[in-house]
Amino acid sequence: MSEIIQDLSLEDVIGDRFGRYSKYIIQERALPDVRDGLKPVQRRILYAMYSSGNTYDKNFRKSAKSVGDVIGQYHPHGDTSVYDAMVRLSQEWKLRHVLIEMHGNNGSIDNDPPAAMRYTEAKLSKLSEQLLRDINKETVPFMPNYDDTTTEPMVLPARLPNLLINGSTGISAGYATDIPTHNLGEVIQATLKYIDNPDITVSQLMKYIKGPDFPTGGIIQGIEGIKKAYQTGKGKIVVRSKVDTENLRNGRKELVVTEIPYEVNKSALVKKIDELRADKKVDGIVEVRDETDRTGLRIAIELKKDINSEAVLNYLFKNTDLQISYNFNMVAISEGRPKLMGLREIINSYLNHQIEVVTNRTRYDLKHAEDRMHIVEGLMKALSILDQVIQLIRNSKNKRDAKDNLVAEFDFTEAQAEAIVTLQLYRLTNTDIVQLEDEHSELKQTIEQLRHILDNHDALLAVIKDELSAIRKEFKEPRRSSIEAEIAELKIDKEVMVPSENVVVSMTRDGYIKRTSLRSFNASGVEEVGVKEGDRLLKYLEVNTLDTVLVFTNKGRYLYIPVYKLADIKWKELGKHISQIVAIDHNETVIDVYCERDFKPDGHYILATRNGMIKKSNVSMFKTARYSKPLVAMKVKEGDELIDVMRVTEAPEMITVLTHKGMSLTYSSDELNDTGLRAAGVKSINLKDEDYVVLTQTVNETDTILMATQRGALKRIGYGVLQHAKRAQRGITLLKELKKQPHRIVGADVITSDDAQYTIISDRASESGNVKDIHLSEQYTNGSFVVDVKEFGEVTSLITE
Repeated sequence: MSEIIQDLSLEDVIGDRFGRYSKYIIQERALPDVRDGLKPVQRRILYAMYSSGNTYDKNFRKSAKSVGDVIGQYHPHGDTSVYDAMVRLSQEWKLRHVLIEMHGNNGSIDNDPPAAMRYTEAKLSKLSEQLLRDINKETVPFMPNYDDTTTEPMVLPARLPNLLINGSTGISAGYATDIPTHNLGEVIQATLKYIDNPDITVSQLMKYIKGPDFPTGGIIQGIEGIKKAYQTGKGKIVVRSKVDTENLRNGRKELVVTEIPYEVNKSALVKKIDELRADKKVDGIVEVRDETDRTGLRIAIELKKDINSEAVLNYLFKNTDLQISYNFNMVAISEGRPKLMGLREIINSYLNHQIEVVTNRTRYDLKHAEDRMHIVEGLMKALSILDQVIQLIRNSKNKRDAKDNLVAEFDFTEAQAEAIVTLQLYRLTNTDIVQLEDEHSELKQTIEQLRHILDNHDALLAVIKDELSAIRKEFKEPRRSSIEAEIAELKIDKEVMVPSENVVVSMTRDGYIKRTSLRSFNASGVEEVGVKEGDRLLKYLEVNTLDTVLVFTNKGRYLYIPVYKLADIKWKELGKHISQIVAIDHNETVIDVYCERDFKPDGHYILATRNGMIKKSNVSMFKTARYSKPLVAMKVKEGDELIDVMRVTEAPEMITVLTHKGMSLTYSSDELNDTGLRAAGVKSINLKDEDYVVLTQTVNETDTILMATQRGALKRIGYGVLQHAKRAQRGITLLKELKKQPHRIVGADVITSDDAQYTIISDRASESGNVKDIHLSEQYTNGSFVVDVKEFGEVTSLITE
């Protein structure tokens, strides 16, 4: 027993087994043969139907009978896989020329399943006869079937270049193939030209084969992609639907789709367009109807009045399968192995196959003609000495003896003697000798022709050309797909995608954002905004759905979010955390939010950091096309963070900077130069040791500044207390310096409104009041105490609203 057990490494075993499995998948299942363009299951189906006489000139036969024949004799797999392959060969929206005709439900372009095989009937199409023609003349090699009870062809004679005409698609181990369908007339014409000139270039062949020709029509764009594919086997084209615009009675227009791209599921396409309409992803579509009937495919997309139909169509091209990319990957089995092939290689392989087929057929016909000639000569000789032959046969004991006597007496061969003794008496009439002489001269002529074909390669090629030309004449059809040289650029007008609507965008300090309809906003008070416990509203803006929100974070980054992409949430509900829309770091927080319509270069954003850096960048720089992740607004050094963002117009504005230790510096925005987004900026204020910036804001003459200290004091100063200076200086002191427990500013804000509210916050509590109750004070004061820190706790921040 131990002798049987082999000690092998798992790697070797798996490698060997998977290698064998891959070879089987590649050669015996998923990839077509370059010569007949068929996968094994397709070849077996066609051959089984041909063998049982289920041809186009006979009646239809139950599909189950053909499937049974295929499984029983050639393809030991599940009946479903065989029937599915059989159905595909009959679907005129999948094959350019169907190889099987089917009665009954054979599926649809909507991907409906076909009826069960017990209900449908099938037979070979007329074109299939050309694939199987001469198969009984020893034209192709045969091999034993899976149980050695019969034989099956390894390839079909394929009297037309089926691989290019009907294309192929398949996925195997390590290889995939995608060969599009082509026009039969064009492919045969190109093959004829290739026979005449084997050095013909791909560019010259493309005069005859313009490009793919899909059974579903459509418009193919990108001649460069076609040329590349024909040269290398790989290339990319765009296939778009054929769409017309029709005017309706009520002044509306509708887009009418009459052809869709190859292998697109029509019902799924209609559903997708309708979903875009229902989800308001595209504005302007009233309804989508599938009006397909027996006269042909028709999808009607009804539009609103005065809508830009071209813009809607472009949006649909970009976002649905109304337009697709088709990638050529022309892999087929050539000489037993998968190979990526260009157009010339495919035609050359096909031609070599035809040379072999016609050579084999000619040899077969020649042998049969010579054999018949031999018999005819024997019969003619027998008729010339008929009386002696009859006498000899009458004197013989039996058939065997008669044949032996004929051979011995008159030098007939065994085959001739057999023909003579089996001759029927009516053949001994006078007319028969004339018929034999006519047949003899015909055979002589035929043999000469066949020998000429075998001896002369040009004559052989001429036979191939004649037969291809005859097939072209019988089966050619006009092109269904039209070809355009360039791939059209899809410009999508945002106004088509988004209905213009005024909404409110709100942002909380903890980073929850939402858009709310004006109806929901007006039905509640501002203070009724939905927030989590401990969170507060940071800002709310009335904007349009066509606007863009810019959310700035403490890391000097900004998030670019089109308003229409924000979820529509009621004012009293929470909203979505910003990290669910654009991924931000776990320690990244929101500091401000602004809105832009068209990013005109007539304004600037000024960004300021805690460590006293500042920069100014033009609004137009913040426009971007890719916004799936945070974008840099300012380069912030380690240990620093962005604390304030201001949007200023072209006119110079005053900027005031306030620090933790009470230093104040005020200067004009003119002192800041325009810089790019990745710049770190310049020094805003010259900070003392252990000091940091609490506030950087624009300020004007009517504003006041409110500041809170850690000791529970609030101080408010007027614009006049500020002293104008240059950037990057120390500035002036706004606090009275104390030796014990000096006041330090923990929060500050520029107050623009008389009825503003303030809230001071500690770890334990919060206290609110009216800003106007805090009287204006001089430069060197520490303000007025509003809370007792012993009970309230040290103040940590100030919020105004």
